[in-house]
Amino acid sequence: MPKLDQNELQSFISKEVIAPFYSVRIGKLKELSFNGLMKRKNPYLFKAKNIQTAEELIRYVLDAFLSSQEETIFGDLMEGLAIFVCKKTFDGHKAEQIKFKSIDLIFDKDSKKYIVGIKSGPNWGNSDQIGRMKTNFKAARKILRKEGEKLKIIAINGCIYGKDNKPHKVNKKDKDKSYLKYCGQEFWELLSGDRDFYQKIIVPIDKEAKKRDESFKNIYYAKINELTQDFSEKYLTKEGIINWEKLIDFVSKKSS
Repeated sequence: MPKLDQNELQSFISKEVIAPFYSVRIGKLKELSFNGLMKRKNPYLFKAKNIQTAEELIRYVLDAFLSSQEETIFGDLMEGLAIFVCKKTFDGHKAEQIKFKSIDLIFDKDSKKYIVGIKSGPNWGNSDQIGRMKTNFKAARKILRKEGEKLKIIAINGCIYGKDNKPHKVNKKDKDKSYLKYCGQEFWELLSGDRDFYQKIIVPIDKEAKKRDESFKNIYYAKINELTQDFSEKYLTKEGIINWEKLIDFVSKKSS
């Protein structure tokens, strides 16, 4: 089994994970307007949290906005890392999305064929979404067998982080809908052959993030100041108190 070179890992994480992650974060910050940020937020929640100052409100809303965006963005980039790692160690390849729904990665290991659907964390879907994944696992097995696949086909719901202490998801009525759920350490060990790989990823992530964090923070604080000033001009009374009636009207009042 080929070993993944640490320099290759560092280079990939730098160019294909951290660089695009910060690029997207900065891009979203720069294009964000006050109206775009506020119109989808719940002003009653701000009041319930007893927010009193413009900066506190803006920081709360902006952080919530960024957090909701970042989970998806970073999850997609880490999926790319997982495919890269498996390609280097087991000659894995990205699945054809039109042909194999719910499948992101296919590779052979220990005389078995693995079909893997990659998710960010373990709590990724409701029962309907999980049901569709199982149906798609069955369909993928059928396609591979029709194409002449002789190896045993193992379906994996792989999660970038987290854990699942009961990974065997057995479907007694239809074994082709059964799968394994590997999260965190188990997932990265499957792809890399290294039980400690899940820890090793953090080193290059940390190194690359430190290079870019200062630039991001400068833009972040500038945006806080910009939005706070905008909010203050529109929604503070002459006494410097938040005009909740006016803010609620902005978010919820019907057009005349």
